[in-house]
Amino acid sequence: MTRIEFYVLPDDNPLGRLRAACQLAAKGWQHDMRVFIRCSSETQCDQLDELLWRFRPERFIPHEQYADDPAAPVVLGLEQAPVHPQGLLINLASTLSPHVDHFSRVIEIVNQEPELLTVCRDNFRLYRRHGYDPKRVEL
Repeated sequence: MTRIEFYVLPDDNPLGRLRAACQLAAKGWQHDMRVFIRCSSETQCDQLDELLWRFRPERFIPHEQYADDPAAPVVLGLEQAPVHPQGLLINLASTLSPHVDHFSRVIEIVNQEPELLTVCRDNFRLYRRHGYDPKRVEL
């Protein structure tokens, strides 16, 4: 069964969520996992793409937007299904991915922004209703 985790950041900085996504993508890729980062919008995909290019100057994180290469080690997308199953989904969107079962692991990144907290609490309950056992991880 897919492992679901909610990584909870201590502040409400939106850039912190993107930096956490970069760190998690780098870690997943270093452990030979395919990574799909599900963004909330094309604008967020572009922001994350730019951030990944300069995130760690000493270590490149091989990534592409879904339209450019859906089989890249780290893919930035929206609602698309992953090309490679059983990887890591980093969900930055406010809804559950329709492709959760295609991944071995799903990470939702939560910060302290009130609207996002409400959405993530609802998503936590939705995962439970769908038979998953989500865990909370404080960062």
